[in-house]
Parts: sequence; C-alpha cells; structure tokens
Amino acid sequence: MKIAILGAAGRMGRKIFELAEGTELEVVSRVDIADGFDREWAPSVEGVIDFSFHTAVAPAVEKAAAQGLPYVIGTTGLTPDEQVRVDAAAKLIPIVQSGNYSLGVNLLLELVRKAATVLGPEYDIEITEMHHRHKKDAPSGTALMLAKAAAAGRGRPNDFVFGRHGDIGERPAGEIAVHALRGGSVVGDHTVMFAGDLERVEITHKAQDRAAFAAGALKALAWAKGRPAGIYTMRNVLGFD
Repeated sequence: MKIAILGAAGRMGRKIFELAEGTELEVVSRVDIADGFDREWAPSVEGVIDFSFHTAVAPAVEKAAAQGLPYVIGTTGLTPDEQVRVDAAAKLIPIVQSGNYSLGVNLLLELVRKAATVLGPEYDIEITEMHHRHKKDAPSGTALMLAKAAAAGRGRPNDFVFGRHGDIGERPAGEIAVHALRGGSVVGDHTVMFAGDLERVEITHKAQDRAAFAAGALKALAWAKGRPAGIYTMRNVLGFD
C-alpha cells in the first residue's frame, strides 16, 4: 500500500516514516511546508496519515475523499467547523480519527470508563496531562478522550472544566476537570485521579517513545483499507467495538 504522510517534517511524521520502512506500507509522499518535503501527495498514493496542523486537515481530507483514499487523522485541536468537514468526508471514505494511537492509552480509556462506572459519583475525577514545551494545543486530544471516557462511565454529558483560577467556590459534585502542563521534552504523560473521602485511585500512562503512537497510526491505516465509509476510532481498530 503506497501512503502519504502529512506533517512529515514533525516529530510524529518522521517517526512514522522511520517505522514504515520494511513494512507493507510504502511511503511515497512526505508532505510538509518545510523545505525539502513534498507540497502535495503523488497520484499513486493509496492512503494518507495526517499529523499536520489543524487548519490543514479539512482541505486535505476533502481531497482524499474526492480520490477515495482511506485516511488516518492524528492531528488534534480541530475547530468545530473543521470537524464538520471531516465528518462530511467520512460519508465518502473510511476515516480513523483518534487523539492517541498507542495500545496502552486505548487500554487506559477502557479502564477509566470502567473505574468511573464502578467507583460512582462519590469519587471526584481530575485529569492531568503533560507534554513537551513545543506542543501547540491544550489540553491534549488524549486528555479529552479520557474525560469523555470518564463521562461515559458516569452517564454524564461531556461538560468539562479546564483548569481553575480565582475565587471559584467549592468543587461541584460530579465535575470532571482537565489540566494541561507543558515543559521539557516530555513525550506524553496522562493521569486520571478518582479522589474519594477515604482513598484515591490513580491510573497513569507515560509514553516513553513516539514509536508507540506511530506504530498505531500505521496499523490504523492498514486496517482502514477496504472498510466502508465512516468515522472510526482505535477502539474499532483494536476490536474493542
């Protein structure tokens, strides 16, 4: 399968290219605005992995939809309007979209959903994430996925608090809060805390190498080939759904 990598000059783009060598996925286009990279993908491309910037995603996925190419989106921070355009493209092609492609994180999502159900509303939920100083969006896509998993486990709407400041009063019952930290070269740390009156349960995932995400993205594209049009997640790829 001949593939294109969008955002190929970035950390994830480079890692995906490195891991793809020697596999059934042949990288024929490395697309980026940086010097020395392709400006568009080749006519021979059969699938696309996108780790570019959020403003570039919608026009690229629309181009892929016009060409009938399966598409993997790892870019986070899409605006509501950009997401609408992605959803429209998914009526024509299979799209795998996830804030995190690692096996460990997707297992973490299942554990968080289950813990939220079992521990119940007596436990306050706080989510923290930390990434390197160069990450542009906050909170991370993974943190939002974890918040949504916790909300699903509680049977609550996706109504979250992002950080706190000033005289905000006591913590409301049932609140789910998300906090973003940035610094150094941290690849990605995520912790979900369930804080009760008598005990505290913490579930943590720490990424040691971007290869974990890159391998998952490659697996997702290989899985998407030949699938019906629609939006899929790593839950589908890994057989959780």
